[in-house]
Amino acid sequence: MSKRLVTSFAAVGLLLGGCSLAPRYERPASPVADSYTTSASTSATDKAVADISWEEFFSDPRLQTVIRTALENNRDLRVAALNVERVRALYNIQRTALIPSLDATADGSRRRTPGDLSASGQSTISSSYQVGLEIPSYELDFFGRVTSLRDQVLQQYLATEEAQRSAQISLISTIARQYFAVLATEEQLALARQTLDAANRSFELNRKSYEAGVASELDLRTAESQRESVRASVAAIEQSRDLAKNALVLLVGAPLPNDVLTTGSLATQNLIDDLPAGLPSDLLTRRPDILAAEHILQAANANIGIARAAFFPSVKLTAFGGSASPELSGLFESGSKAWSFAPSVTLPIFAAGRNKAQLNVANIQKRIEIANYEKAIQTAFREVSDALAVRQSIGTQIDAQTARTAAAQRRYELSEQRYKAGVDSFLSVLLAQQELFSAQQQLVTARLARLDNLTTLYAALGGGVPRAESREQK
Repeated sequence: MSKRLVTSFAAVGLLLGGCSLAPRYERPASPVADSYTTSASTSATDKAVADISWEEFFSDPRLQTVIRTALENNRDLRVAALNVERVRALYNIQRTALIPSLDATADGSRRRTPGDLSASGQSTISSSYQVGLEIPSYELDFFGRVTSLRDQVLQQYLATEEAQRSAQISLISTIARQYFAVLATEEQLALARQTLDAANRSFELNRKSYEAGVASELDLRTAESQRESVRASVAAIEQSRDLAKNALVLLVGAPLPNDVLTTGSLATQNLIDDLPAGLPSDLLTRRPDILAAEHILQAANANIGIARAAFFPSVKLTAFGGSASPELSGLFESGSKAWSFAPSVTLPIFAAGRNKAQLNVANIQKRIEIANYEKAIQTAFREVSDALAVRQSIGTQIDAQTARTAAAQRRYELSEQRYKAGVDSFLSVLLAQQELFSAQQQLVTARLARLDNLTTLYAALGGGVPRAESREQK
């Protein structure tokens, strides 16, 4: 009897659990243009960026080692993963509310009634014992309140899952850009040290010429000033390099092998430079931050169903089936079967406008989440558009800086030859050396900007952690 009773209650609960007063969800219209303002170059591959894994995009094995270490040790990413686990546990709790729970119960009581209160006029001692299965207070979800609660927590869980994926993409992108920054400072430091060697040679040459009475003190002090200026630049770049390394170690969350940052250069970073941008509408299914915002919007939509259900009766059920007896020894004898069935209905009559206010709050919260969702789309659209605009011109900048560096190198060589031949003063050498040093530094900066742009575009298009991979990690 108990099994049939439990099965019937469970079936009724599952059937009623399909109802919901939440409004039907419709995705808001995209608040951006149908195409990017900057035309995107055609790609040699039809593979979507979101399906390109970070190992495929970042081919440098040293960078891959750094990223893997960060994915294992970064504390922010660890917190994001724990948040997913926490909300998933909350969802599992809420999901079980649609199914009646079953408890095994046993209780007993013994009571003495004085004669003054007894019908027979004699004091009596009575006992009561019962054991069986009980369904505690279970809400029959006629109006979808419990279903909406479940849907709300489900969407919150999915939002945190997408938020974790977004955090992972952001971390990979940040790690890569910081790694490139370290390589750039190493290259700039090497150039600065080469320039310092050249400045030292020029100073020694001018010092000897001055002591021999050939060069003026002005040339000597000009060479000395140039040497000290470059020496200060070397110290500043060394500081920037150390700070960049410290920032990278903090992002990774663990010490890095010594050989990871002592080798490699910007020129060895072969990133995919023909990423297919697709259409802005593709971001709705690729960008995890947009997906997370939509899940939060859907949770707000479910919350309206919860608020609407508060206007309708709440039906709860308590049931018991088992054995009862006035004697402990008679609990399991024939004729001791007992059961109880106790439904209750609560109908809201007067709540001083609280239920209406809660419904207004739910509707307003949904409008807020619609605005947040649209803002997430607009932010993603701008990030992609900005990255495409930079990609369109960064090649020209690198070509110009390369040509400028070659011209500055030749100018420096010619100026040095003319100075040694006594045709020009050392000032021309100084100016040429400064121009060469500036051109070399800016060429490194331009190459760094190209790698940063490709990495930013890759992340902005939702690349880094394909959705299938993120699901497998759960």
